[in-house]
Amino acid sequence: MKTSQDPVRDYLSAVEREASALPADRRQELLADLAEHIEVTRAERPDAVIGEILAELGDPRTIAATALAESGAGPAASPAWGGADDSVRRGKVHPLVPLLLLVLAQPVGMVLPDEGGSLIGGLLRITGAVLLCTSVHWTTARKTVGVLLTFALPGIAMAVWNLTDGGPSGDGPALVANLAALVLTAGTAAWLWRVRRA
Repeated sequence: MKTSQDPVRDYLSAVEREASALPADRRQELLADLAEHIEVTRAERPDAVIGEILAELGDPRTIAATALAESGAGPAASPAWGGADDSVRRGKVHPLVPLLLLVLAQPVGMVLPDEGGSLIGGLLRITGAVLLCTSVHWTTARKTVGVLLTFALPGIAMAVWNLTDGGPSGDGPALVANLAALVLTAGTAAWLWRVRRA
């Protein structure tokens, strides 16, 4: 058996081979997403062995089966496909759910500031960010932008506001800051909805 000098190229070639029934543009998007994920993981964990990273992604046959089932180009989740359970599990959350949670977090905190609204809003924001990060409906780059603009940036802005002004209240500057965070979050959620994968 021939040993490869480039396991990433071999892995991506195997996925491409297994996903040959996908339309060419969807297949290239899948390969680009996988390559990007591998690159990001290698940058985040420089000491990780490439074989471990590829094993975490899963078997090329399973990845191809999931992509085929999601695109409708192959058999729908059937027991004959090794990744059928995985595709069903990964596709359970509708893409609107994380976006709604992220957008609703800000108004809940604004409307109920003294009744635990900040805590509820924070939990909604965290849940929305986790669901966004684990969703199959966006690429890694789009997930990163989404989390930065709907979770990190508003969270940092509100923390700075609370530290410098003693907390949000009904006065003008606090309302403007809350509304600006809401507009940023809603705008990002609308963008994520437009660029999602079907």
